[in-house]
Amino acid sequence: MASVELSNVSKSYGEVEVLRNINLAIEQGELVVFVGPSGCGKSTLLRMIAGLETITGGELQIDGRRMNETPPAQRGIAMVFQTYALYPHMTVRDNMSFGMKIAKKSKAEIDAAIENAARILQLDQYLDRLPKALSGGQRQRVAIGRAIVRDPKVFLFDEPLSNLDAALRVATRIEIAQLKESMPESTMIYVTHDQVEAMTLASRIVVLHGGDIEQVGAPLELYEKPRNIFTARFIGSPAMNMLAGVVEQTGPETVVKTVEGGHVTVPIASNSADNGAKVSLGIRPEDLVITDGDTFAYEGEVNIVEGLGETTVLYFDAQGSDGALVAKIPGINAFSKGQKVRLTAAPEKFHLFDANGLSFLHR
Repeated sequence: MASVELSNVSKSYGEVEVLRNINLAIEQGELVVFVGPSGCGKSTLLRMIAGLETITGGELQIDGRRMNETPPAQRGIAMVFQTYALYPHMTVRDNMSFGMKIAKKSKAEIDAAIENAARILQLDQYLDRLPKALSGGQRQRVAIGRAIVRDPKVFLFDEPLSNLDAALRVATRIEIAQLKESMPESTMIYVTHDQVEAMTLASRIVVLHGGDIEQVGAPLELYEKPRNIFTARFIGSPAMNMLAGVVEQTGPETVVKTVEGGHVTVPIASNSADNGAKVSLGIRPEDLVITDGDTFAYEGEVNIVEGLGETTVLYFDAQGSDGALVAKIPGINAFSKGQKVRLTAAPEKFHLFDANGLSFLHR
């Protein structure tokens, strides 16, 4: 297995710049997930690593070797696509072995590789079936098995679960996590638009936006210490609330007054230049709690109530929070539309961002 290093990698289509100066080092054995909104360049970056897109600028190295001009078949990679791309007239065994037969591997080598992949993916009993006799999740496992038998240096996954229904997505996501555990030395790069997949699968997450890397880090690092408002709102579901506010007091702790009339003390340092500055106060929906006290972050009327059993989700109008504020209150609760409530959070759960959207912790 191998490491992957991108140095100042860029991609342009004519005068349209899609990716700018991407610098990223992926260590052997990592499962790194590229996330971001549609059009951010995550699939293009993956295809450049695979050799399916040319690199406009910079350098790609796999296992210490420059790969910019190396054909895809010689890069030591295997790719699993969004569509299964299985041959419908071939059995599972034949689909998985096809590439090895083309490479003129011996029958004994092919049989051993198929047996190993089928065991890992629990496909033993399906080897003689045609793809039409399999479920969507099983077909995706066959596509993954086809990659495993090649014994690649790097596995590339391009949104492999997006064609599955919700239940199958969860089940197959667990299977991919188990696959990674069974192959700890394998280097995997995984592209998804689903941040839940990213949080549950990744060793590290790469957040892409507009052709740039916004932040790289472990899932909980991005969740707890986002570098900017984009990462804060992209990681986590529902998205982090942003309340418009003004700094009233600076120092080792910062006092913020929100436009809704709330006052909170945030245990984040600020300096005298921040006094009176406009800021965004970030609070995750799951961190909000109801309060009857005089110290609160937000006060408003409930617009919508969603009773989900394990939680009750409340929606409010709020300035500076993209027009809505969301609170997830544990358990079954009797709230009604129009009910006025006050919300706050534990001091350590607040996030503070400056007028440029940068976290006070990363300035």
